[in-house]
Amino acid sequence: MKIRLQYIIIIIIIIIIIIIIIIIIIIIIIIINIEIQELEQGKTYKYLGTDEGEGIQRQQMKERLKQEYNRRLRMILKSELNARNKITAIGALAVPVLRYSFGIINWKIEDIKKIYRKTRKILTMYKVHHPKADMDRLYVKRKEGGRGLVQVEAAYKAEITSIAEYLTQIVK
Repeated sequence: MKIRLQYIIIIIIIIIIIIIIIIIIIIIIIIINIEIQELEQGKTYKYLGTDEGEGIQRQQMKERLKQEYNRRLRMILKSELNARNKITAIGALAVPVLRYSFGIINWKIEDIKKIYRKTRKILTMYKVHHPKADMDRLYVKRKEGGRGLVQVEAAYKAEITSIAEYLTQIVK
């Protein structure tokens, strides 16, 4: 009885896999038949999360990235996570929005510092950080007695440094 049930379950799983493969093949056939349209003057397309057209619209992208970072930051802080998990979520969900763009868009240190101050302000608004608490402790690793928040400025410097090292290795 148990053996028959196991065989029936295996057969059902195989049938489901075959149906999924057929659906994927149909989707691929549909995609291949779609013609690529020419980009109109002044229009943009999205490539790896960055709007491009006749070059990258840097200022628009900066504003959009800042808005997305702040949106994610607020979403995390509104959640019912404990403080440790909120800090971890900020490092995993909000900071990568900016980190990806550091090698593509020319950020000024002043822009990064504004984001840095805004982050602290929002943390204070959501009562994750006290206004009179030590700011440096926010960015010290948790194992060393800090909160473990990823500093946007440090992430910027690390990303630019790693890109520069990579490019020098390619040139050699």
